[in-house]
Amino acid sequence: MKRREFLLGSGAAAGAFGLGALGVAANMSELVVQPASYALRDTVTSGMVSLSPDAPPPVLYGKQGEVMHLPVRNALADYTAMHWHGLRIPNDMDGVPYLTQMPMAQGEVFPYTFTPPDAGTYWYHPHCMTMEQMAHGLTGVMVIAEAEDPGFDSEQVINLRDFRLDENDQFLPAFTRRGAARSGTFGNVHTANWQNQPVYDHAAGGLVRLRVVNTDTTRIYKLHLQHGAARVIAWDGHPVAVDIPVPSAADPMLVGPGQRVDFAVAMPQNEGKVVELMAKFPGQPHQAIARLRAVGASAGRELRELQPLPPNPVARPDLANAELHEFVFGWTPEGGAPDNGFCGSLGENFWSINRKPWPGDAAQGVGPLATLEQGKSYVLRLRNESPNLHPIHLHGLVFVPLKSNLRSLPPLLTDTMLLLKDEVVEIALVADNPGDWAFHCHVIEHQKTGLTGYIRVV
Repeated sequence: MKRREFLLGSGAAAGAFGLGALGVAANMSELVVQPASYALRDTVTSGMVSLSPDAPPPVLYGKQGEVMHLPVRNALADYTAMHWHGLRIPNDMDGVPYLTQMPMAQGEVFPYTFTPPDAGTYWYHPHCMTMEQMAHGLTGVMVIAEAEDPGFDSEQVINLRDFRLDENDQFLPAFTRRGAARSGTFGNVHTANWQNQPVYDHAAGGLVRLRVVNTDTTRIYKLHLQHGAARVIAWDGHPVAVDIPVPSAADPMLVGPGQRVDFAVAMPQNEGKVVELMAKFPGQPHQAIARLRAVGASAGRELRELQPLPPNPVARPDLANAELHEFVFGWTPEGGAPDNGFCGSLGENFWSINRKPWPGDAAQGVGPLATLEQGKSYVLRLRNESPNLHPIHLHGLVFVPLKSNLRSLPPLLTDTMLLLKDEVVEIALVADNPGDWAFHCHVIEHQKTGLTGYIRVV
């Protein structure tokens, strides 16, 4: 029987963890997906989902080339499964229900074990009951350290996400039908690490690695830094090998759901001065969403002291011999409710890939969008035929953007391509990781209403 048929600290120390004392090493006894409560605003919000009953999901720390043991126990009444976004790991560890594993029922444990080949900033989230569990909090950051220390004095993780709360600080419905059929349903409470404009202390004049992760279900952030010298050093986990302009208020950086950006930041020399991570929300002025505050005597360091991050061992595509595959992303000409089995459905299909909506996680007889031969190079042409933006994420593989009909694209290694309105982008990759790899929009409402599929590498 085929697999698919069968499956059908605090203060300055807080900077090292990004979520206070919630940074944890990779090899733990268990990560428990469980109900949680937390004061996102003035009143405690119940009905949240986390790995702790009263705190955000922790930053998980591993090291490049070293084994990670991450057993996940489900303590929810709903089913779940955990995906490790951006990591090039074995297919059976990827955490996609019905494609790589069965959904996990209450009380079950799945022993995720893998060795990350790449250093960088990644994250984790459920891929079953995805909308409900992510919208209620279950999105966490994963840091894979380089084999050699790159020379920063400290680092800061910023996990960006919205929540949809009513006037009593309790959850509104995670999505709306209107939002799902358009650009998504936006939250009304903006948070960084589940906090409102948090301030993190770092040594004055020190060098900070600022890891910014968009784990939201919908929002595309427009970001820039204010005060303090900085440069972009990594994108979606991988070191940047070309000069990337530091975003500004006039030219902010678009960071879509699932995407990550690392900055090297030189803290101000004087105690009490701050570096601000700024965001522009529709109809509002630029606002600080997190701050880094200089403390103590100046360390007197400068950005030019840092060496470039070592490249990750990613195979580069042979464009002269690459085979082309085309994918069209847009609305669906068909209706019908997807069959998502134990993993939740939003009830309708609004979106499609190649004009066919995903029939559901548990649907039988669904073939891959494309079959790629292991070790060969491919160019994928991604065409957005809708007026809405789509962060298209490919599991298990890394690709490089080649060209766009609307803008210049730097050759940054990535796993998530943000497609603009009416944009056509060509990306290239080496199909060097065998398995069935999910391929979908990371606006979760789009994913759960048809804009998903998978690519097979054999």
